[in-house]
Amino acid sequence: MKSTLKYLSLLLVLVFLLGACAPQQVDEPVVEEPVVEEPEVEEPAVDEPLTVAIVSPSAANDFAFTQSIYDAIVTLQEDMGGEDALQFAISEMMFVVDDAAAAIRDYAAQGYDLVIAHGSQYGSSVQEIAPDFPEISFAWGTTVETFGQPNIYAYEAASHEGGYVMGVMAALMTESKVIGVVGPIETGDAKLYVDGFVAGVLATDPDIDVRVTYIGTFSDVALAAEAAETHLAAGADILTGTAQMVVGAIGKAEEAGALWFGTQADQQSFAPNTVVASQVYHWEVILEDIVAKRADNQLGGEFFIIDLANGGQVMVFNENIDIPAEVMEAAEATIQGIIDGTITIELP
Repeated sequence: MKSTLKYLSLLLVLVFLLGACAPQQVDEPVVEEPVVEEPEVEEPAVDEPLTVAIVSPSAANDFAFTQSIYDAIVTLQEDMGGEDALQFAISEMMFVVDDAAAAIRDYAAQGYDLVIAHGSQYGSSVQEIAPDFPEISFAWGTTVETFGQPNIYAYEAASHEGGYVMGVMAALMTESKVIGVVGPIETGDAKLYVDGFVAGVLATDPDIDVRVTYIGTFSDVALAAEAAETHLAAGADILTGTAQMVVGAIGKAEEAGALWFGTQADQQSFAPNTVVASQVYHWEVILEDIVAKRADNQLGGEFFIIDLANGGQVMVFNENIDIPAEVMEAAEATIQGIIDGTITIELP
């Protein structure tokens, strides 16, 4: 019995010693990973495109006044980088002034950045509407009148310059010594062009009979055709004219085998065997200035002029027409003389 108890005591001691020597499990401390906050990245600012609205009295493909501003805004859009930089809308055929005024006001109310009233007949409308929208820029032409308003730009074409060049050419090319001019209304760039053309003819040959007819409208194609017929019946072998209604006159010149000198837009594609040359307006030259000034928070109050010197007016000669070398030489010399100031145009 004693031996058994002794054995059990030894066994308990052995178990105790084994337990004491066994490795103890130690819970490792939990280390929390530091929370790293991602820095906020600002989205790059996206510039809103410039929005431009045009109100014009005729169609965008009229080969004349409206086409000149339409071609200019398309060129400006391309130069600025496309629709992401410039977006535009156009209301054509606004020959009724009240309708044009409603369109001008509507575009301003929509928040267009620049509203262009492309017609000298729209002046009173712009003068009335612009003060109601002081954050909108307005532009109108052809004129130099801003009405003293800080958000109205005005633009004009020195159309007498190209008119003078073509008058010189016409005087050298006419065989009948009779030249007919079909004008719209005696105002703006239309009158300047007619006066410049007549001055160029008479400075070259004062014996030429230059017949000028103003039909009293910018848009009546039939009246322009009638005026052209009258000039042709009087013996004219060369015609010219200005404004959107001249397509009627050009058609009559083509039928009669007469020659035509054009302005505002390139008209040779309309009558490739009739149009000798065109004075082409590049309004984008001054539209670029307007956009730049507007970006500097100048919303208006200034006028601009396009001419031969600044590239706002460019002479385009028709390669389908056999223009004598001496005529081309005279044309080029006249262009250079106007640009450098050695030729002074004496308007009638």
